[in-house]
Amino acid sequence: MNVLTVDAIIQFGILIGILVTAYLTITFRDLLSAALASAAMSLLLSLEFYMLHAPDVAIAEAAVGAGVVTAIVVYGIAKTERWEREAP
Repeated sequence: MNVLTVDAIIQFGILIGILVTAYLTITFRDLLSAALASAAMSLLLSLEFYMLHAPDVAIAEAAVGAGVVTAIVVYGIAKTERWEREAP
């Protein structure tokens, strides 16, 4: 197996993971679960940036996307209601 082929297979797997976690972020009704799925998507995205030879962008995405934004969202969830209400 060629190295380029293995790299392409790994990148394809990461991209599928990004799509799955993005879908889960949208469909979860529990806000904390949606925030954690968003953090997982951000970590997978930073891994994809690293594989595309952009380590500075990968570090920024991991720090801001998975770190700071997730902390702010979880803090906001802690100060409000965690569950979405059912439609009347």
